[in-house]
Amino acid sequence: MRIAIASTDGKSVDEHFGRARRFWIYDLAAGGPRFVAARPVTPLSTGDPDHPFDEGRFAGIAEVLEDCRRVYCARIGERPAVELAARGIEVVARPGPLPAAP
Repeated sequence: MRIAIASTDGKSVDEHFGRARRFWIYDLAAGGPRFVAARPVTPLSTGDPDHPFDEGRFAGIAEVLEDCRRVYCARIGERPAVELAARGIEVVARPGPLPAAP
């Protein structure tokens, strides 16, 4: 299963979805995670806590994640989570180590 993680170092889930500047892509299998790529994105968040949902920025992120079945992040807003789910991408909002198996 292909996953994406929002991470500052590519080894742990420690970044808010909206602040991520890149998503680290892994394939998960019985043998453990295999790194695929670090894909840069324009962050969804503008830094303003009251910023409106930016459909253009989100579309760019969704395109980068389109081949992933799951996204791991430390936190995510309700609207981005709903939008990802509508595209068939499961969201796991929980900081921690890189997932080991599907």
